Amino acid sequence: MHKELRVAAYAVCVRDGQVLLARWVAGDGTRRWTLPGGGMDHGEDPYDTVIREVDEETGYTLVPTALLGVHSVLRRYPRKLGTVADFHGLRIVYEGEITGGTLRHEENGSTDMAAWHDLDSVAELPRVELVDVGLDMWRDRPPNGHLVPRKMPQLPGG
Repeated sequence: MHKELRVAAYAVCVRDGQVLLARWVAGDGTRRWTLPGGGMDHGEDPYDTVIREVDEETGYTLVPTALLGVHSVLRRYPRKLGTVADFHGLRIVYEGEITGGTLRHEENGSTDMAAWHDLDSVAELPRVELVDVGLDMWRDRPPNGHLVPRKMPQLPGG
């Protein structure tokens, strides 16, 4: 099994009851909203990564104001030639303040759109898990930076 590690930095930007999201385009063409951010370049500081990524995906200038936490995710998925990838994603989540720039969409990147969404409407959006994780960190402010996973309700017979 091929092991993959991806370290990335993301921003939760909330103002006037809205959160800034970027629309991620998956390999199969599906589109889901995510937090602006992305993978670290080799040797790059995560603080610099989140600033660069927010600029690339939204056109905005970001000042990270707080480290909200670190989220770890494990997944297995099929790769070419019948192999399986053992994926470990390490997501560093910052709170950020937009201090300049103009909203625009990324071109030739992993996202195709950026927009502000009412916090009350986020639950209705097609989104990746990271949006909920980041907003939970923003609301709960875990003192140790580790978000305790929410228990899923048990289904009858489950």
